[in-house]
Amino acid sequence: MSARHRTRIIGIGNQYRSDDSIGLRVAAELKSHSDNVDIIEYGGDGATLIDLWDGFDCIVIVDATRSGSVPGTVHRLDAIAEEVPSTFFNYSTHAFSVAEAIEVARRIKRLPKEMLLIGIEGTNFDPGLELSAPVERALQEVVVELLSYDRA
Repeated sequence: MSARHRTRIIGIGNQYRSDDSIGLRVAAELKSHSDNVDIIEYGGDGATLIDLWDGFDCIVIVDATRSGSVPGTVHRLDAIAEEVPSTFFNYSTHAFSVAEAIEVARRIKRLPKEMLLIGIEGTNFDPGLELSAPVERALQEVVVELLSYDRA
């Protein structure tokens, strides 16, 4: 693996559930502006998510959250330094959540050296293709942040 692919950004979501698509949208936007890191869009279950970070030193996961914060709030969590609250990344259509995948990986010693979770507080998870206005604004904030995130 080349040095420039030691970092992987994983955008998670469901493209047909409004704000739940935010991780996918961030990843798609990053792909069109950056080639310094490996970027993937992932709509699958958390159970197979663990395999997506094998071989990478640093993982950044972007997903929708629903924690009761103001819609559009951007949450950042160092998943190596602290346990991921099970209620934090649990509002999705995934049967096995991001939080559950990370905590299982922690127990079986399959976490990367670094892992940053970026959660964008959603408000509308109904079927649809449009992001709510606050989440749309947060999209640009996170893209700008991650474009400057260069670990290579």
